Amino acid sequence: MTIQINKFKGISYELKIELKKHGFNNSDQVLEATRTPAGRQSVAESLGVDSRVVLELANRADLARVNGIGGVFSDLLEQAGVDTVKELATRRPDNLHAKLLEINFEKELAGRTPTLKAVQDWVTQAGELSRMLEY
Repeated sequence: MTIQINKFKGISYELKIELKKHGFNNSDQVLEATRTPAGRQSVAESLGVDSRVVLELANRADLARVNGIGGVFSDLLEQAGVDTVKELATRRPDNLHAKLLEINFEKELAGRTPTLKAVQDWVTQAGELSRMLEY
């Protein structure tokens, strides 16, 4: 699923503006440019930000490939310690779902919490997706 830059959650408005100035309009473009450590470093330098900011952005773009994970759910997943497709693929859906319920109850990040069935689907999808990011 491709997410437009203006719909990305967890990044500042200023960074969204810089990304657009540099020709990044969606998550697919970000992912392609940030696949490798050298690519992330290059993007960080051109944007004038720390490479850790670009790594977080790359991780969010990678998670966007999982159908059903939009910006809000990526915030919930990040709070649960899941910030990459690789990490999502290793999770037990029932445990992850319970954690997401807990986090959303405490922090109210989403209007609703994903269902257990949705979390099961995400974990399955993550396991089937090819690895895009190199570390």
